Amino acid sequence: MGKIKAVITGMGGYVPDYILTNEELSRMVDTSDEWIMTRVGIKERHILAEEGLGTSYMARKAAKELLRKTGTDPDTIDALVVATSTADYKFPSTASIVVGKLGLKNAYAFDFWAACCGFLFSLDQAAMMIESGRMKKVIVIGADKMSSIVDYKDRQTCPLFGDGAAAALVEATEEEGVGCQDSYFRCDGKGLPFLHLKAGGSVSPASHFTVDHRLHYLYQEGRTVFRYAVTNMSDDCALIAERNGLTKDNIQWVVPHQANMRIIEAVAKRLEVPMEKVIVNIEHFGNTSAATIPLALWENEHRLKKGDNIILTAFGAGFVHGASYIKWGYDIK
Repeated sequence: MGKIKAVITGMGGYVPDYILTNEELSRMVDTSDEWIMTRVGIKERHILAEEGLGTSYMARKAAKELLRKTGTDPDTIDALVVATSTADYKFPSTASIVVGKLGLKNAYAFDFWAACCGFLFSLDQAAMMIESGRMKKVIVIGADKMSSIVDYKDRQTCPLFGDGAAAALVEATEEEGVGCQDSYFRCDGKGLPFLHLKAGGSVSPASHFTVDHRLHYLYQEGRTVFRYAVTNMSDDCALIAERNGLTKDNIQWVVPHQANMRIIEAVAKRLEVPMEKVIVNIEHFGNTSAATIPLALWENEHRLKKGDNIILTAFGAGFVHGASYIKWGYDIK
């Protein structure tokens, strides 16, 4: 009997129909297509604009597509994890809503909060659950409705973010040459002053003051976040590559968090990997936080080949960061 490993065996995804373009944004705030493209490389983003729909709606759509594509019996799912920073409610968990909507009778569920690193951290948790032998099938979803916390009067942040969700089926395998191989994650805790949501938590509950002063929107000090993201994502990828004998020659793909085109280019440069090997979708999705990496895998599923060496990397609020090395588990037939 071989060693049990965890492998991604399918992807599902969902983005809302409504597309918010740079041209439309330029009528809302003092910005332009040239300004946005030059600084971050985003041309458009999908927005969940319908009343009464939240993150769980997108997560459910992605998971439903995943189950359909893979032909998976819902009753065989052992657990479902939703990585998000924009939960439907303070409680119950978004994952519990998704499980209920999908009718997963034998799965337990929880949310994982690690900002833009949420999918990577959740994938690693799923892998450990499976490697323990206690689980055989886990759905990991990265989903965020970033438009719910974006201030569309702030020209610095409102062009950056979009909404979306993507789901991965993670299964147990004893097959050699596929699956989750290694990961390196850290949290230095220095990020609070530079990237946060000022109000709505237990420190500063909602009040007339917090609403009147627009404190329920995302705040970011862009230059500081950019500097830390470039350094940490680049260093983390280099470490993962070195300890697994990965080079520009045997890395097939790099899938970075889609926050800023200049950050993505810096990571590729550090690994000496040509941009042709870097999966990028920031131009038409923007930063969907925990959903960026799984959306990139979902959208490019047809390009990935069984056994491909792939490095995933992300950086997020709280200054959480890290990188994972996986060997892709299947070919699209």
